[in-house]
Amino acid sequence: MSTSPVVVKATAGAIPSPHISRLRWVIILVLLLAAIVNYLDRANLSIANTTIAAEFGFSKTEMGLLLSAFLWPYALANLPAGWLVDKFGPKRMFSAALCLWSGFSVLAAFVNSYSFFYGLRMMLGISESPFFTSGIKIIHSWFGENERGLPSAIINTGSQIANAIAPPILTILLITLGWRGMFVAIGVMGVPLLFAWWKFYRDPDAREYALLHAGHASLPQRGENSKSSWGALFRYPATWAMVIGNFSIMFTIWVYLTWLPSYLETSLGFSLKATGWIASIPFLAGILGVLVGGLISDTLVKRGFAAITSRKIPIVLGALLAACFVAPIPFVSSTPVAIGLLALGYFFSQMPQGVLWTLASDIAPKDQVASLGAIQNFGGFLGAALAPIMTGIILDMTGKFTNVFLLGAALLFMGALSYGLFVRRKITV
Repeated sequence: MSTSPVVVKATAGAIPSPHISRLRWVIILVLLLAAIVNYLDRANLSIANTTIAAEFGFSKTEMGLLLSAFLWPYALANLPAGWLVDKFGPKRMFSAALCLWSGFSVLAAFVNSYSFFYGLRMMLGISESPFFTSGIKIIHSWFGENERGLPSAIINTGSQIANAIAPPILTILLITLGWRGMFVAIGVMGVPLLFAWWKFYRDPDAREYALLHAGHASLPQRGENSKSSWGALFRYPATWAMVIGNFSIMFTIWVYLTWLPSYLETSLGFSLKATGWIASIPFLAGILGVLVGGLISDTLVKRGFAAITSRKIPIVLGALLAACFVAPIPFVSSTPVAIGLLALGYFFSQMPQGVLWTLASDIAPKDQVASLGAIQNFGGFLGAALAPIMTGIILDMTGKFTNVFLLGAALLFMGALSYGLFVRRKITV
């Protein structure tokens, strides 16, 4: 059953009431907090990487496979998740996801074998897949075309806030509670968020939707479904360019997210305690990167640039500049310079994250917004899943991160080309 609101005629330029404005930003706040918890659940394994490997005797390749166990099921599950969010609505899908991912995180504290650990990380990935697809659906309903960049960036900033606070906070939990206690503590954080979600979230009614989207000629009607199938989106070059482009950008991002603490310990010589604080520096830069990307995008739209062009500029520029800063990291001898390059590389790699979902919203048919966003995210998390595996293999073969950073820079460049050259116009199915 579609959740798209009925069309009601409204005067162009109508301003949403203060009540509507307050409610939609409260919803964004809840999603921001959920994004933080969502990413803390993902980050706990990378923080406990060396501790768990030592306890169970895992090799770097085995840890690389375990770190990716969340990612490839997450990537695959995004495909049906987008369709399910479009069909059943974000409230029910996100509620189920939040319950499940919190439960799987707690259960992981009781593992006693590699296969049990691997299976629970897979289930964590599947259960988290409806989160960002729900977010894009909500933003598309509650915000007009010229104001979607900022709320999208805010939700994506949640992941960067989590990444920034995860190293020091999770390291403290790891030292004081052990890695098993850390997993339990993060898992139970989802409970108050579930109550907040049920209290505050609802879809806009017909009058509110008309006000929020005043002046748009082609708003979907409730119960109206596209005559084309979900799979028809794959017939368009732009869809494949978004898949390849996001694959390329997310590869390097997830090298940071899964192997940065290990890099700081083994290559730069920091202690476990110091790593918890130093690792937060690039992720703090990432918070700014996401917000800057979203603000640039919305500013360009308000100055008269086409929406698609306004989204592409921070995506392409961010990926290109990230490649320039990531490539020289393994060749510098100064630790402060290396950390500076890591921070700049991550800042620019996060600029696209503030607008990738918004780009999908602008390009997709009105009733397939979550579906196209999920397909793009599927491509991104295939790259994310490959990143820890390839890093582990390269480290076992060479003992150095040099080829890891060079591969990441090359893929960032390819991502910029994919979005810049092949994503040009709205998809009409």
